[in-house]
Amino acid sequence: MVEMFTELSPVYQALIATLFTWGMTALGGSLVFFFTTINRKLMDGMLGFAAGVMIAASYWSLLAPAIEMAENSGDTPAWIPAVVGFLAGGAFLWSIDKVLPHLHLGFPKSEAEGIKTGWQRSILLVLAITLHNIPEGLAVGVAFGAVAYGLPSADLAGAVALAIGIGIQNFPEGTAVSVPLRREGLSKFKCFWYGQLSGIVEPIAAVIGVLAVLAMRPILPYALAFAAGAMIYVVVEELIPESQLEKNTDIATIGTMLGFAVMMTLDVALG
Repeated sequence: MVEMFTELSPVYQALIATLFTWGMTALGGSLVFFFTTINRKLMDGMLGFAAGVMIAASYWSLLAPAIEMAENSGDTPAWIPAVVGFLAGGAFLWSIDKVLPHLHLGFPKSEAEGIKTGWQRSILLVLAITLHNIPEGLAVGVAFGAVAYGLPSADLAGAVALAIGIGIQNFPEGTAVSVPLRREGLSKFKCFWYGQLSGIVEPIAAVIGVLAVLAMRPILPYALAFAAGAMIYVVVEELIPESQLEKNTDIATIGTMLGFAVMMTLDVALG
């Protein structure tokens, strides 16, 4: 099985990896069939965990390889691709955030962001999670695209570790989407459906990311930093504020530390 995976093209590798992360979202969302509510402290811990995973992945799986690649190429100072790509990734998410209608967990519908719309609250909640799944999919796609060039700073184990880390944090994320939707009056099946649907954007974003990298090798360090910037934007703009909303700061902080430690372990041990 491992040999078959290594022989696949980077596009198929990224697709399979993000189908796994999507599956983990769906698995987490399936808990709505067993639980109708979720403890707010537990949710804040899960949001913190997701933030920790994304912060660690942004450095070890994306920024560090981007800087190393730029140093090895010698074409430009190593900090330029990292800084430019990182800020561009944040700007990209900022622009989508201002356009896509969405609503963060725990906020009234009147505080929905993006273009004003009459969409249901449940749809807006799902779109908020979908928004931050875009950089996760891009990160996995770019990571597998980097492996295709055989660069010492990018290896298959590291890309797989990134996908595993994102998959792990997608499990509680799926739960955090589907279970609260029960309070909106939706059936259990609809809650599960919307929960897993929030992760479908990851395989799409991954394929786009890997194709872009394969088409233009010079953008690789920029693309890695771009994905990192997009993920950090989501962490600071969405995950951390939501995890602190009910003042469960200790639990949210511990969750963040644990998430960071898990992703760091995965990347260092496997990558």
